[in-house]
Amino acid sequence: MSSQTADDHVFKALAHPRRRELLDRLKDQPQTTGALCESFPDMDRCTVMMHLKVLEEADLVIAKREGRERWNHLNALPIRQIHDRWISQYAGHAISILDRLKSDLEG
Repeated sequence: MSSQTADDHVFKALAHPRRRELLDRLKDQPQTTGALCESFPDMDRCTVMMHLKVLEEADLVIAKREGRERWNHLNALPIRQIHDRWISQYAGHAISILDRLKSDLEG
């Protein structure tokens, strides 16, 4: 998979608020699919599984089977790569503009 395609999958996965909520639930510890379904009583199991599939395709969730249970683990590395590739560069640019503005105002 090319880097561009991987980024597209991550942005698509993060674009939906429910998927971000699922990631938030996994932030502190892995959870079973059943536990995640219980956390979202307004969604049926199929919908939760659909969202988990999108997160897995983006490599944001890694699922591991243990017996009959499916444990979902957060993989934050793709988010870090998005940060390094996109956010940090733009943040650095914004800081330099603010620094220039400060210098202009003081001088």
